[in-house]
Amino acid sequence: QLAIVGSRHATRQGLAMTAGFAEALANDGLQIISGLAHGIDAAAHQGGLQGLAGTLAVVGTGLDQVYPKAHQRLADQIVEQGAIVSEYPLGTPPLRHHFPQRNRIISGMALGCLVVEAALQSGSLITARQALEQGREVFAIPGNIQNSLARGPHAMIRQGAKLVEQVTDILEELWPLLQQHQELSVQPCLNSLEAGQGVKKEPSLDGLTEQERQLYNLMEFEPVSLEQLMALSHYNAAEVQTAMMMLELAGLCVGLSAGRWQRS
Repeated sequence: QLAIVGSRHATRQGLAMTAGFAEALANDGLQIISGLAHGIDAAAHQGGLQGLAGTLAVVGTGLDQVYPKAHQRLADQIVEQGAIVSEYPLGTPPLRHHFPQRNRIISGMALGCLVVEAALQSGSLITARQALEQGREVFAIPGNIQNSLARGPHAMIRQGAKLVEQVTDILEELWPLLQQHQELSVQPCLNSLEAGQGVKKEPSLDGLTEQERQLYNLMEFEPVSLEQLMALSHYNAAEVQTAMMMLELAGLCVGLSAGRWQRS
């Protein structure tokens, strides 16, 4: 099992990255554990549900309560493919102090803990620090230094967490531990390490015009505005908007509010 934790207010890129990592890791035999909260937790569970090993949720309420209520359907899906775990008796409401307490169970049940996006004061870092104290492996995905949600993972990296860029970074570190756990199917993990599976491939730019290709290359995974693209490319507003619409239709970028885009 691998714990995945992070911010309740994650970016769209963070959510997509979390779901992708969770699905790939679940397909490699690692059941995904998280806390059923908004944001990164939910994305981790959703990705785990798409993988072979499924997912497990540790909650800070009684098992007859779902918090947040918006996750009722997600909770039902988790029960069908995995389990929901609680140390609290039936009828226990979502009390604030229960959630930091349950974090030790999330980290304790897992071989390691992956931090995706988290602020410095995030409860996710409590889980990661408890994982370090419990002798578990801790992993963190770095981010843009201008994004406050990157500060948590960066802090964990400074404290000894392994910097992660792709799924195989985690599997390589856990491989000796996976060999010791006969109840896990380790062959899929070996396959990933040998074949590099679970790594997101570079998108194909075939069929794009030169203008579209240039604008795609100017985009980063952080949102970029119309004015920024005009200044960098020297194209006018109409040219940029037309090209960006074609990139959206090709699935290469996502249109955001206030005339901004970011890579898919």
